[in-house]
Amino acid sequence: MQHTSKLPNVGTTIFTVMSQLAAKENAINLSQGFPNFPSDPKLIEMVQQALRENYNQYAPMPGAMILREAIAEKMEYLYQKKYCPETEVVVTVGATEAIYTIISAFVRPNDEVIIFTPAYDCYAPAVEVHGGKVVPIQLKGKEFEMDWNEVRSKINSKTKLMIINTPHNPSGTVLSKADMLELASILENTNIILLSDEVYEHIVFDGEKHQSAALFPKLAERTFITASFGKTFHNTGWRIGYCVAPKELMNEFKKVHQFNVFSVHHPTQIAIGKYLKIPENYLQLPAFFQEKRDFFLNAIKDSRFTWKPSQGTYFQVLSYEHITDELDTEFAKRLTREHKIASIPLSVFNTNKEDHKLLRFCFAKTEKTLADAAEILNKV
Repeated sequence: MQHTSKLPNVGTTIFTVMSQLAAKENAINLSQGFPNFPSDPKLIEMVQQALRENYNQYAPMPGAMILREAIAEKMEYLYQKKYCPETEVVVTVGATEAIYTIISAFVRPNDEVIIFTPAYDCYAPAVEVHGGKVVPIQLKGKEFEMDWNEVRSKINSKTKLMIINTPHNPSGTVLSKADMLELASILENTNIILLSDEVYEHIVFDGEKHQSAALFPKLAERTFITASFGKTFHNTGWRIGYCVAPKELMNEFKKVHQFNVFSVHHPTQIAIGKYLKIPENYLQLPAFFQEKRDFFLNAIKDSRFTWKPSQGTYFQVLSYEHITDELDTEFAKRLTREHKIASIPLSVFNTNKEDHKLLRFCFAKTEKTLADAAEILNKV
């Protein structure tokens, strides 16, 4: 049987490739972004209680009301933006389903979608499978700086959607208030929808404040914000995320969501809804992860790697320019095979595979794992 692929250029993701290689080589896996420490036992007990209370049938299509209300309360508490839990909040199968559903609901053949590279790898395929055209804008240099003049030059009558990601995976950078105001100015008087991927919203360091699109009225009126409880509460395997948006946009989102997954795991929603009612459960996360970042960087201070401390996310980018001139993809594999530590090469996310000799390491790990990893990196 013959067929033509809708995604002829898509293969196995780099996350799968590096994690499989790490397993084969029995290497420390700092490539894929998942914690290796347990969730809060209180949250685990809440899920077990929801199971016992028989929340085991379909949840409402947009999500359990207790969770939607808690999300709306959190958005108002953090960003002073009111979202109606009835009409403007939907619980999703992780942020990835939210992102795919947004693109599916709005992108038609030949529509253009602006993404900023290095970009998380689910964006472009979702655009392409719906016949859209990806318009990449490369963040500049090793500092991953935004060129707003280039952004202006790429916008035209075919631009349907723009995707931003802050805090940014894989670089660990964040957009500033000035950046968000500039973006609001650029999008004003257009019909462009903004997709703001904010899955690491609670992991911002050094006393900085996450600049959510919800904080800026001129952005919020055109924006889907996507987020992830898997990232927030150390449960990536639960696949619970959400999105918020103005009612008119969310109406279109729900049309696709209801025929895609319909609803999300019910008992987990009940538990997270209760857990989210206690703000300290997410307010303590910046300090928690900054301690891990600082421990990791202090442990490798005598290595030959160089870096700028991550501003957000639980990833740290390291430069190996003083070690070798190998391609980052080759060096990442050699580190895994010969030194038994796995990372992610950044070039795979860049426009034209631009290679700045940078690797991404996940520090959402136990102190022992980070210490063991540092011991290896210090010998490279």
